[in-house]
Amino acid sequence: MQPDPARLLDSLGIRIPLIGCYDAPDAQPFAPLVAPLPGKMTCVFAFYEHWLKGETLHITRENFGCAGAGRALCGVTTRSRADLVKFLVDAEGLRASHDLMEAWLDHGTTYRPEYPHLLIGPLKPDQDAFLKTVTFLVNPDQLSALVIGANYHHGPTDPAPVIAPFGAGCMQLLTVFANLATAQAAIGATDIAMRQHLPHDIMAFTVTKPMFAELCGLDEKSFLFKPFWKRLIKARET
Repeated sequence: MQPDPARLLDSLGIRIPLIGCYDAPDAQPFAPLVAPLPGKMTCVFAFYEHWLKGETLHITRENFGCAGAGRALCGVTTRSRADLVKFLVDAEGLRASHDLMEAWLDHGTTYRPEYPHLLIGPLKPDQDAFLKTVTFLVNPDQLSALVIGANYHHGPTDPAPVIAPFGAGCMQLLTVFANLATAQAAIGATDIAMRQHLPHDIMAFTVTKPMFAELCGLDEKSFLFKPFWKRLIKARET
């Protein structure tokens, strides 16, 4: 059963729908669906307004929109490695050298879908079996609270509960996690190529299912119900 995020969302004042990333055998339970126009380069985050309306982005190996999403989420090669490195380094200046970008590609992960359909949109509790990650779209105050919440149950020698990895916005929704069975979160929407599709003050905080359960389980003993958070809320009201 999917954890209930209602108390967490209410405490943080989050009004934007939580976004689930699903790998599923059937797309119809996620309707209403929207998809990239075939053959057109379209960023995953260009569908932000559709998510607000309750629509779910439907991606397949045959129709994935952006070439980056095709590579990262579907394992589809759309350009040679040499051309990709040249584009990312020479055209966009995202690494200091070709060698550094090559090393990043060698250590980066590419998701291999289990099923024909990848779906990104508002949470569907009845499809929890196919849920891979959950993304909170939040302002800086809410992001700060989620970072604290993600650290709440973890010690200094545990695997890092929060990471802020380099990568495309779509990668930060899924492929940056080494193990989806580990309770971990990633600060996302740091890709300047996709930020044009979000409000300027909104960031992403993507969590694995175990981390989602931990966050939804924060209770009255946690900081959400203590003076620091209450004072911050009050300060924003003035």
